[in-house]
Amino acid sequence: MARISLNRKRAKLKQVLGIRARLALLAVILVAPLMLERIRSLEDTRTRQIAQATVEFTTVARHSADAQREVISSVETILKSEAFIRASAGGVSKSCDVLRASLPSNLPWIRTLLIAGADGRIQCATNNMYVGLDLSDRPYFQQAQTSGRFVLSDFILSRPIAAPTVMAAYPVSAFSGVSDAVVLATVNLDWMSKVMSNLGGRAGITAVLVDSAGTVLAAPADQHSAVGRPLDNMPLMSAIADRALRSDQDEGSLSFLAADGSRRAVSYIRISGTNARLIASIDEDKVSAAVNRDIRTAYLQLAFVVVFVLLGALIAAEKLVIKPIEMLVDMAKRLGEGDLSARAARNRLPAEFVPLARAFNAMAAQLSQRERELIASNDRLTVMASIDMLSGLANRRGFQSRLDFEWMRAQQYGSDLALLMIDVDHFKLFNDTYGHLEGDSCLTRLGESLSGIAADTMGFAARYGGEEFCLLLPNTDVNRAVEIGELARAAVLKLCLPHITSAHMIVTVSIGVAATKPNEALRPGDLIEAADAALYAAKHRGRNNVVEHGVQAIETGATEMMMAG
Repeated sequence: MARISLNRKRAKLKQVLGIRARLALLAVILVAPLMLERIRSLEDTRTRQIAQATVEFTTVARHSADAQREVISSVETILKSEAFIRASAGGVSKSCDVLRASLPSNLPWIRTLLIAGADGRIQCATNNMYVGLDLSDRPYFQQAQTSGRFVLSDFILSRPIAAPTVMAAYPVSAFSGVSDAVVLATVNLDWMSKVMSNLGGRAGITAVLVDSAGTVLAAPADQHSAVGRPLDNMPLMSAIADRALRSDQDEGSLSFLAADGSRRAVSYIRISGTNARLIASIDEDKVSAAVNRDIRTAYLQLAFVVVFVLLGALIAAEKLVIKPIEMLVDMAKRLGEGDLSARAARNRLPAEFVPLARAFNAMAAQLSQRERELIASNDRLTVMASIDMLSGLANRRGFQSRLDFEWMRAQQYGSDLALLMIDVDHFKLFNDTYGHLEGDSCLTRLGESLSGIAADTMGFAARYGGEEFCLLLPNTDVNRAVEIGELARAAVLKLCLPHITSAHMIVTVSIGVAATKPNEALRPGDLIEAADAALYAAKHRGRNNVVEHGVQAIETGATEMMMAG
């Protein structure tokens, strides 16, 4: 017993230390150190990235502030030039003419140039909608007159168009020494935002240009919704709004822990010559989010690789040998059960099994092709058995099948079912006179007409035999059936097929109409017999007419056919 137990333990040990387990252990030993080294490298990268991002973004923010200074400086230069022209011109008319011609196209951030008199009323502008507007109550106008220097307003809404803007003002008195007019410009905030485009599109970074009251004047495209909003109402910016706006320093920076727990670094820069400030904020967690994500991914990859290697070593043999055999066995079973669509996916098989799979697939393809040919032949035979090749309509067999179906459906839903039996008048004489080829052509033309009427009335047309046709009309009462019969009779007349042995000199038809509500006491043959009786009556009434019969069940179960016309 002891020896048997020992042998069992040896067998289990061999299974555990088999080739698959050895390969798995070797793979883990090789892969794990590489993954751990990658994780350590990513940790160092995160620290460096935060430091580099802070330095880089501070530099970019300074460049953006310089660009805003250049924008405002260009506006100031244009206003000084216009003020000098106004002071030198000595008249309103001449200076206004110069003003209208001087709006530079290469400075798209200047939307409109204006000249306001000492009373604050606009005397002339590059956009006539501003002429006559009173700006005397505007603080920037008053400040320009009082200080005698360039003034940039806070965020305002333009009165004529209610659009957000900033106004720049420069008094003519700076050149003339006399309190006179003030030259103004409306600044396009969209263009001031475009100048900040290099600050946008970066995760964890917020940048805005604010006025002295803390209202956002400009922002990058991805933060444009902040324009016009107070800074202290913006998430993550309210904590530094007061300090950044009240600081006497032209530049400054601070770090703090935001309410959401994120660590943020903020820089603010004053735009020289104005009270506007560029404020930039960096969320350190978001800046390093990509590296943090890579670190988490690295840990997951390490765990995944270990598990994958272990499982791969355990199932590799099964996948390379057993699975291909099972796939081919399954395909053979499916073929044996009649599933001829079964195929072996050769791209999923080892190279050694591909020839065998190719042979299986070729055999299945041949069997499938033969089955398709057999089905196609059966379909053609079925169609040929149900279609009259001369008229193109259903033959008597096809008609009987459709009649049985419509009878059952009408009986189920309690609806009407009507039948028109149509016979060509004096057709034997037509054949004797014109020959059988013309007779066949006549039947073909009649079949085409009846096919069109069937399509228009949701009916079913068939050639019942010889020169006799029928038209089955579901959901049709006797009155409507008679109308359709008259329609069919008239359609044949319109064909104007010559028939010199007929009293009408053209081909005509006689039509018998019968309609009923199918029930247990009736059978489909009763409807045919009634329509035949009506057709017989139509023949005896001189042909080329429509006669109807009624069909109803009597108590004995027999069928009574009554002449109704």
